[in-house]
Amino acid sequence: MKTIHRQSMLYKTGVEYGDYTLNHVLGCAHGCKYPCYAMHMSKRFGKVRTYEEWCEPKLVENTLEILEKEIPKLKDKIQFVHLCFTTDPFMCGYEEVSDMSINIIKKLNDNGIKCSVLTKGILPIDLADLSSENEYGITLASLDESFRSQFEPNSANFQDRIQALRSLHDAGNYTWVSIEPYPTPNIIKQNLDDILQSVDFADKIIFGRMHYNRLVTEYKEHKRFFNNCADKVIEFCGDNGIAYHIKKGTQSK
Repeated sequence: MKTIHRQSMLYKTGVEYGDYTLNHVLGCAHGCKYPCYAMHMSKRFGKVRTYEEWCEPKLVENTLEILEKEIPKLKDKIQFVHLCFTTDPFMCGYEEVSDMSINIIKKLNDNGIKCSVLTKGILPIDLADLSSENEYGITLASLDESFRSQFEPNSANFQDRIQALRSLHDAGNYTWVSIEPYPTPNIIKQNLDDILQSVDFADKIIFGRMHYNRLVTEYKEHKRFFNNCADKVIEFCGDNGIAYHIKKGTQSK
């Protein structure tokens, strides 16, 4: 795996459900095609040139050394650190990334810092041995493998993601699910109830609409559709004692 060096790692994110975050990989082998906002921003700022280059991730090999310097300066400001917003901490096919992610979480936990994790890969059961305050999540915008093949071509299959998350839940960990970016029926016809039922064990559900895809806005009823979906998530979570967050821009007046 190719590697790069950086000068800094931890930063305050503007994402609505985030605090501090880090991205210890440039690129992502999962190759999502929603399209991927992180890839387009990386292309815009000259970090990568092509989709193919984005799909050949580069590990920041001096991540732990950077954290040694940054944690003492920032730890009193940090509520939690999220892994990751522009890459995947448990990227399929890259053991080096997973190993680094676990070492990052350990280092942050050892300094009294809670971590939040989100992946389209497989959450390793080894995470259950780390801080009980950590929160582990998966992205799950569908249960249909044809959707995954088209939009998340190199990610882990949906049922394996769910099973890994359930294993951490059964081990006593806080688990969450990001049902995002959720597609309109002209992209795929599916039942949101089925997705919700498949993760009814989770402690929290985040729901958000698909953006940056012309097919969404071409669907004439997209505003009503996402309003109805959000209402369904809220009702389901209320009935099952699950916390929830509806992403900004998902619901329309």
